[in-house]
Amino acid sequence: MADQQVLSRQAYERLKAELEELTGEGRIDIARKIEAARALGDLSENGDYHAAKDQQGKMEARIRQLEAILKDAVVTDDTGPAPDGTVGIGCVVEIRFEGDDDTEKYLVGSIEERHDEYEVVSPGSPLGEALMGRKAGDTTSYEVNGNAIQVEIVAVTAP
Repeated sequence: MADQQVLSRQAYERLKAELEELTGEGRIDIARKIEAARALGDLSENGDYHAAKDQQGKMEARIRQLEAILKDAVVTDDTGPAPDGTVGIGCVVEIRFEGDDDTEKYLVGSIEERHDEYEVVSPGSPLGEALMGRKAGDTTSYEVNGNAIQVEIVAVTAP
């Protein structure tokens, strides 16, 4: 279950709606564009046809991606830190990078969460792995391109 993703109920419903739109109206729209481009004649130099086919390929790839995500998704209504204050999926972590006075906030979760206020960090990413299970006041490090980066966890809150 390496592909399993934990999603908030809101993200799950949004992805389900996107899949329904793409497999319904999206496919119909692309079929119309391809048919209209075919009616223009010679397909070898028909930019409209090639653009529509490219758009169709991208849409079908997104459909496959959404189907895979939704098939194995674990939907949770529990967002925010664990009862003991540790970083978990669905919480917002405020961190300070070593040597920096400013802090940054990240939502820990699937990239599909798409939050307006925070950047999303996957729990499987180097930073996400370093943060998981830690508490406010902890210092941890992770590696990027062979360089160790140290961060201090300033706060762990609900989104």
